[in-house]
Amino acid sequence: FWLKSVKPSKPYNMKSLVASRRAARFLSCHPVTAAPCVQRAFSAETAQVGRVAQVIGAVVDVQFDGQLPPILNALEVQGFEVRLVLEVAQHLGENMVRTIAMDGTDGLTRGQGVLDTGAPITVPVGEPTLGRIINIIGEPIDELGPIETNKHYAIHRPAPTFTEMGTGS
Repeated sequence: FWLKSVKPSKPYNMKSLVASRRAARFLSCHPVTAAPCVQRAFSAETAQVGRVAQVIGAVVDVQFDGQLPPILNALEVQGFEVRLVLEVAQHLGENMVRTIAMDGTDGLTRGQGVLDTGAPITVPVGEPTLGRIINIIGEPIDELGPIETNKHYAIHRPAPTFTEMGTGS
């Protein structure tokens, strides 16, 4: 399975990737199975670091010096009072991406550091998640403790086919 490379100066075309049946089949067969602590681990030397350029409500523009993160990648704001995850929605040009904040942006200021996680937002899946309440970034909010699973799926993933869905118990 090969994806056509796109020059960093051109906007990332997500429509062609989603439209590809081969890509959809690949994504549905290859879940992210790393533990959360391993999955979000990255080297500080290779991680793309950006800066908040503009905040308008839940929309945050982030400027990077190097290569832009792909659309749908998760970014984490550094030095914020709570864990604030941003999802890349658009490449604006001029080394700038437009993101959507997954939580409130009150207190977010221009110039704050932002790290590219190198992966999309994922949530835990499987038996341990049944009956649990989680937020959009996969954190439990039902005060029942952490979810003990090492199986995570990206939040933007093709729905399973009808034949893949189980009806038995």
